[in-house]
Amino acid sequence: MTTMCKRLRRRELAGSVEALHGLHPLLARIYAARGVTRPDQIEYTLKGLADAWRLKNIGVAVERLIQAISRDESVMILGDFDADGATSTVVAIRGLRAMGLKSIDYLVPNRFEFGYGLTPEIVEIAAQSAPALIITVDNGISSIRGVERARELGMDVLVTDHHLPGEKLPDAMAIVNPNQPGDDFPSKSLAGVGVVFYLLIALRQRLRESGWFLEQDRKEPNLANLLDLVALGTVADVVPLDRNNRIMVEQGLSRVRHGRCVPGISSLLRSAGRDAARAIATDLGFFVGPRLNAAGRLDDISLGIECLLTDDAAVAERYAHELDALNRERREIEAGMQAEALTSLNEIPVDNEARWGVSLFQDGWHQGVVGLVAARVRERVHRPVIAFAEAQDGLLKGSGRSIPGLHIRDALAHVNSLNPDLIDKFGGHAMAAGLSLAKEKFGAFSKAFDAVVRSRLTPEQLEPVVYSDGELDNAEFDLEIAELLRQCGPWGQSFPEPVFDGRFEVLQQRVLKNCHLKYLLAPENSTRQLEAIVFNIEPQEWPGQGEPLHIVYSLDVNCYRNRRSVQLLIRQRL
Repeated sequence: MTTMCKRLRRRELAGSVEALHGLHPLLARIYAARGVTRPDQIEYTLKGLADAWRLKNIGVAVERLIQAISRDESVMILGDFDADGATSTVVAIRGLRAMGLKSIDYLVPNRFEFGYGLTPEIVEIAAQSAPALIITVDNGISSIRGVERARELGMDVLVTDHHLPGEKLPDAMAIVNPNQPGDDFPSKSLAGVGVVFYLLIALRQRLRESGWFLEQDRKEPNLANLLDLVALGTVADVVPLDRNNRIMVEQGLSRVRHGRCVPGISSLLRSAGRDAARAIATDLGFFVGPRLNAAGRLDDISLGIECLLTDDAAVAERYAHELDALNRERREIEAGMQAEALTSLNEIPVDNEARWGVSLFQDGWHQGVVGLVAARVRERVHRPVIAFAEAQDGLLKGSGRSIPGLHIRDALAHVNSLNPDLIDKFGGHAMAAGLSLAKEKFGAFSKAFDAVVRSRLTPEQLEPVVYSDGELDNAEFDLEIAELLRQCGPWGQSFPEPVFDGRFEVLQQRVLKNCHLKYLLAPENSTRQLEAIVFNIEPQEWPGQGEPLHIVYSLDVNCYRNRRSVQLLIRQRL
């Protein structure tokens, strides 16, 4: 299966540019193409956040937390092993301590021993600490048996999650999840960390109204100080950046840029060579998030949690150094697995008779890295991909990534309904999902998954499309405009960073580190010279000096030795 050629499509204006008067014309055009129809939709003050009390069951959850605080009960946070799970855990601990809870600890199941969520096995581990209350963060909506076991052992459970629920919900004391049936919360795109943050908002309000802070002579916490962590978890989990999420992310980024974030975030940015004073959402998603995730993929996410929990800058620096080393190891493992996966794809023809849903497995693949391999292969072939690794007890653990048009969690539910004995467990989102199944059932699953994907997609949806905000004229290759676009995010999932397309002539070419290219380009029919760079490609396959180059790119700012200049960051070659 070879790389698919991508079709260029210009974004259409979903709103009126005239309604955004006062903005730079280019920025107004970009916002309008993302559905912005009123200036208030790009105002990111905290007063624009949705009402926490519209979350179903939040009142019950708050009352149980007040009981835990007033009775000085022991509380256990049950987290997840990714960046969203880590930040959710830290936000819960920092927030509840600030409200007056004294006895609080966390537990995250090791993915290699216990798997995902509140399983009966991890409940037994939690019970050794005898907590009165377990709070799940970024998980729990599918933990039917785990909640049952906790109740049998005399522990209450509050579930906070954002994943899509199955047909049956766990019998917890309360479930706070914007995606559960009957929930009226307007933003269904909250990450797990966002759900926890909203629970803290409601708890603080109820404690304030009851006079708790005055009675205890305790300063009421400023929960906005947690937004650096909320921003990190939200961006790293690649949830859609609707306006509600953009408010939290922009407020969190502002705290990072002004040096008001936890020491761990500053240290992780430094380890990645990023300037915290100029931090944008991309820095969290592509540099900080992967370093946290590396701990959960290869070792123990507790390393990342402790990095974000500490208020000691020197301690945070040591943790960040360890996380950076794990991330380098993760990249090496991923590169080898990706090469093996792409080699196996050469046997798959690219036509309508080939597999539409791709399942991959090889002995020796690392369980913590298969999701990244699935994502890389998905990018190459533009089909839903699930990569599997061998786990314990003869099971395979799979991680899937989808393409626009296929809700992969719903596709797995469809496979399960048609083949009830095929999948052991599954869960996830529209674009990413996980599952487990017996190793001997891999072949049957591959066929069943392919059949379901065929039933849900059209041939046209298998043709990859790259979107552009159009061409720039010569006057728009400008440093001030590049800075403006950088500052006017946050950009991310469902609110994409502005990219443009154009034709250029290659004036000069220089290979960097064997897999990057530095270009000097001239726009078509212009004598202007522009620097450009493209990362992680095969340099010999790209045009050389004197040849034409048709690309999709973002307008970037290159900072080198205190000099700032415009640079084109090449995203796609057409």
